[in-house]
Amino acid sequence: MPLTFRKSFRIFPGVRLNINRKSMSITTGEGHGPRHTRSTTGRRTTSQNLPGPFGWRRTRRSKRDN
Repeated sequence: MPLTFRKSFRIFPGVRLNINRKSMSITTGEGHGPRHTRSTTGRRTTSQNLPGPFGWRRTRRSKRDN
């Protein structure tokens, strides 16, 4: 069974620092609007909760090699 690690800290209202085993990321946005996440590995994600059990997410990687 693989071991995982993930921890999230609230820095300011609407801003979170997320730490996992391989990277760190900053997430901005809260409430009903979209959330934007930027990771140290170059991943950029925009997500939006929709009514009911639905949601939308778009993830992009940077063009540089890691």
